[in-house]
Amino acid sequence: MHCGRLCQFLWLWPYLSYVQAVPIQKVQDDTKTLIKTIVTRIHDISHTQSVSSKQRVTGLDFIPGLHPVLSLSKMDQTLAIYQQILTSLPSQNVMQISNDLENLRDLLRLLASSKSCPLPQTSGLETLESLDGVLEASLYSTEVVALSRLQGSLQGMLQQLDLSPRC
Repeated sequence: MHCGRLCQFLWLWPYLSYVQAVPIQKVQDDTKTLIKTIVTRIHDISHTQSVSSKQRVTGLDFIPGLHPVLSLSKMDQTLAIYQQILTSLPSQNVMQISNDLENLRDLLRLLASSKSCPLPQTSGLETLESLDGVLEASLYSTEVVALSRLQGSLQGMLQQLDLSPRC
């Protein structure tokens, strides 16, 4: 007598019952911890302390500023822009931060999927088409302003995560 797929599934059932999904609170806690880690990394780069995150710098308007209320989708979009900026910088200071942003975006996608929020894939961002020209003209300023604003944005995201952000 052949059981087929049903018997195979029933044989695996005891093993499958032990597999548990990652609790969403753990994902949220990991997200907050990673944000704090990135903020600390930025703080440890000494030259980022010289510019306020609210200060306007001519020619660097493409770098996102602070947003009062952020949805998960807006957080992901903002992080994608910062990640693209940081990967364009030749500085060794920002390499780990850029990698951390990718991991943070993955955690935000997990949070969004737990709420059944569709997050659009943000790959090529058209707002940064002229980034190469800006980098040639003011590489140091771009790094300082980007890291300073990123730090402020991350602190805002940390507060939003405590309020359980919407899609």
